[in-house]
Amino acid sequence: MKRTYTIAGMTCNNCLIAVNEALSKIDGVRKVAVDLDKAEAEIAMAFYIPLPIFEAALPKKYSISEKVNHQSEMVISSSDEASKLQQLKPLLLIFLYLFGAVILINHNDWNTGAAMLDFMGLFYIVFSFFKLLDLKGFPDTFRMYDPLANLIPAYGWVYPFIELSLGLMFLMRFQVTIALFTTIIVLGVTTIGVSKTLLNKKRIRCACLGTALKLPMTEATFIENAIMLVMALVMLLSSLSA
Repeated sequence: MKRTYTIAGMTCNNCLIAVNEALSKIDGVRKVAVDLDKAEAEIAMAFYIPLPIFEAALPKKYSISEKVNHQSEMVISSSDEASKLQQLKPLLLIFLYLFGAVILINHNDWNTGAAMLDFMGLFYIVFSFFKLLDLKGFPDTFRMYDPLANLIPAYGWVYPFIELSLGLMFLMRFQVTIALFTTIIVLGVTTIGVSKTLLNKKRIRCACLGTALKLPMTEATFIENAIMLVMALVMLLSSLSA
């Protein structure tokens, strides 16, 4: 994906170098071409990056705005699709391992309810691990699509620990009802943000596996959250009716 931005405040080659270096350091930026005469920067991105991210990266003397002439900004080629599937491979493998682990744990005395709790527990433990690998970088990516993290920045910092706590609660069968309610609220909010992102056809990075793995925001992210929400709702209704 390539987009062109207008850069105000550049007066010399040193400015050009400073802008180029600042933009190039942003996660997801593949290539930056700055034109001093046109006061523009063409940026090639691995995924959609919101304008505020660029604004925050630039020194205060410069301002950046997006040029609106993009005839094919959201066109995805077949090679892009193949690349997207390749990027999603880690997520698919993790789900395969999680399902395999749950089957192995419960195969001797199968209980669907226990298997679902084990899956949700392992899901949270594994996904929180990846988020904690880069706790500093996770909140900025997460707030791009999670409404609550965008409204309350501190929420992005505590979210990995919420996931870790929920994972332990499910695996230890501790206050399961509270954990189910929390799952529905937390993942419900995130799913709303994911749905809006997909409907707006924005190409941004998914923070489900933190920043260690560069996953694009796709329908797979929605399905991932939907699976957990369905499990939580089924288990909650089952426990309330028991």
